[in-house]
Amino acid sequence: MNSLVTGAETGKQPPINEGGLGNEALPEPRSQGAIVLRKFLRHKLAMISVGVLVLIALVALVMPLFWPHSYFDASFPSYEEPSGEFPLGTTQVGKDMVSQILRGTQFSLLIALTVSVVATVLGVVFGALAGYLRGFVDSAISRLTDLFLIVPQVAAAAILVKVFSGSWYVVAIVLAMFAWMPIARITRAEAMSLSQREFVEAARASGAGTGRIVFKHLVPNMVGTITVNATLAVAQAVLAEAALSFIGLGVQTPDTSLGRVIAENYAQMTGRPWLFFGPFVVLVLISLSINFIGDGLRDAFDPRQRKVKA
Repeated sequence: MNSLVTGAETGKQPPINEGGLGNEALPEPRSQGAIVLRKFLRHKLAMISVGVLVLIALVALVMPLFWPHSYFDASFPSYEEPSGEFPLGTTQVGKDMVSQILRGTQFSLLIALTVSVVATVLGVVFGALAGYLRGFVDSAISRLTDLFLIVPQVAAAAILVKVFSGSWYVVAIVLAMFAWMPIARITRAEAMSLSQREFVEAARASGAGTGRIVFKHLVPNMVGTITVNATLAVAQAVLAEAALSFIGLGVQTPDTSLGRVIAENYAQMTGRPWLFFGPFVVLVLISLSINFIGDGLRDAFDPRQRKVKA
């Protein structure tokens, strides 16, 4: 009543809230990025996977600085049993297995990240251009995508790696050549849908060129799809590289990888299982962690997902 009297005297109306609450009780609107981040942080399995992956990466990068045995040192006795000095024993050529795993993890993660970045860039560029321009460009890119999809990837990658040597960056580029097609297809579908929206029509009417519309308006609106697929591409690259290295057509010395370490010691799976299961467990943990992170990102970016509240 006093507020009404005061309002009548001053000529101003007091703020009205239908719910009977003050303005300070209303929640502040959150941006889309904040909502996505909040949902992702509440995805328990994804957060555990982030912790595991970060721990593996930190151990692989930092531990070699303090580990007493070098990756290149082959002066130890062959097939030493696990002990305080050699927690996972030594290999046939007298190398410490822990240092082998650390070095292999470094190269496997480096290859996987390189494949993910290159494949994502190629897939997004080709897919966005095909979805927006359509016509001849769409047909040409779609046929190129179909051509790469029907090629036996492992066989073609093995041949190319053998021809151009087995350096880690050669393996990464070859794997990326056969990893961009799924991303391109998904991006093309997204671009075709977004190109019919009002903001694209407005940009086209204002005189914006193809490059500006694609990379300034379409791609930023596909960031959720791009992020999820780039994350999953890392896991696929880890397994693809391990498969090539396991058959001896992947990374070659002096470089190494977890797949190569596993290939060199898989014959000891029954007699000396620590030599095989050490790198194998690390490879599985990396792959599972990245897949679970991808699932968390997919749920966070999906507005229809109600499993994790924003």
